[in-house]
Amino acid sequence: MVSNSLMRIVAPCWRPSRGGEDSGKGGDVTGRVDGLLWYKDSGRHVNGEFSMAVIQANTVLEDHSRLDSGPLSSLDSGPQGTFVGIYDGHGGPEASRFVNERLFDNLKTIHGAEFTSENQGMSEDVITKAFLATEEEFLSLARKQWLRDSRVVLGRLERAFREVKAVQLSSEHNANFESVREELRRLHPNDPQIVVLKHKVWRVKGIIQVSRSIGDAYLKNVEFNRDPLLPKFRLDEPFHEPILKAEPSILVQRLHPEDQFLIFASDGLWEHLSNQEAVDIVNNSPRNGIARKLINAALQEAAKKREMRYSDLKKIEAGVRRHFHDDISVIVLFLDYSLISRSYIHGPSLSVMAGGGGVFANGGT
Repeated sequence: MVSNSLMRIVAPCWRPSRGGEDSGKGGDVTGRVDGLLWYKDSGRHVNGEFSMAVIQANTVLEDHSRLDSGPLSSLDSGPQGTFVGIYDGHGGPEASRFVNERLFDNLKTIHGAEFTSENQGMSEDVITKAFLATEEEFLSLARKQWLRDSRVVLGRLERAFREVKAVQLSSEHNANFESVREELRRLHPNDPQIVVLKHKVWRVKGIIQVSRSIGDAYLKNVEFNRDPLLPKFRLDEPFHEPILKAEPSILVQRLHPEDQFLIFASDGLWEHLSNQEAVDIVNNSPRNGIARKLINAALQEAAKKREMRYSDLKKIEAGVRRHFHDDISVIVLFLDYSLISRSYIHGPSLSVMAGGGGVFANGGT
């Protein structure tokens, strides 16, 4: 969410119109489809412009994403800004679809959402409550799905060098990072097997790489650690407190005139592009269609790694495609500091949701 001079990292059957390479202009709210690719090349949010794209690799698209711009609470007098969500599911789309549909609504309607921090920013307490409310709703459905990590990168102009540098704002909750393993050991001091190195990959309890999630009921409540859960996911020993948690890590980042844009993307993009490579592409390309261009760059790298032609990769059907790359969701927000720095922001409401269950859009651009 971008609101005034603060940005908070809170670290969607296709139904759009169809068109060719020159489509996806700002007036086309629903976006376009090209095979396994959905894209909305450009639009406006209350703080500037945006571009959005999704490519499917799995048999059923597991990524879900959304952008909401306008009121961030149920009250018109509440904060105005832009909310971006990239939800990368694995093991199925249920968790990412549910979070995509419910988290922002909870954020707007949770008790206390009308109360904001200084500078009209959404309070950290409201964000945390919205996450926990979404988690509680999801676990009540007794699903066994989970979300993976996504990342947000800021493009910041370094005037002295006349270059736009990449600044990673979010941190992945992944057991392969030493800091995450230390956190898990600190939270579970009596469990020497809380993180296990398995096939050269660190995993929580030898099962899963993420340390925080919405879903994963079997690692939060012992009643789900049984049939019909597959034996390979079950824990042999009982546990008395949640192994994973749903609380988000929240970063408050003050925006400056040098801050040019934000790249939100699921880990499918970052498997093939570095932070700086992605920032360079955005900085050196026209804004229109930039999210689609980032996806194409990642697919070209994926093809190169498999020593195949990009044109051949694009012919591979969903499902088989997952052996070459993951689902990828990208949203690029361009920042207009003259809008961000205003004491009061107001613009047309916009909501765009994309993912395995459909693409839906409301409002104007």
